[in-house]
Amino acid sequence: MITVDMTKAKEIAHEKRRAARAEEFAPLDIKATIPSEATAAEEARAAIRAKYAEMQTAMDAATTAEELKALLPE
Repeated sequence: MITVDMTKAKEIAHEKRRAARAEEFAPLDIKATIPSEATAAEEARAAIRAKYAEMQTAMDAATTAEELKALLPE
């Protein structure tokens, strides 16, 4: 029987979450420096932060590899 090291699996899942978050942030990082677009960009960034904070909490609470896989960003 194969056992999954959940600690290591969670580390990998969090790395994937961070990479997906950074990818979503990239276009907004530029817009945040443009005064006329900064407010809208910051609102979009806040939404992304909330989305990934919720995902992080769910990943930390996962008890099986299947739960963790279901939470991975696409």
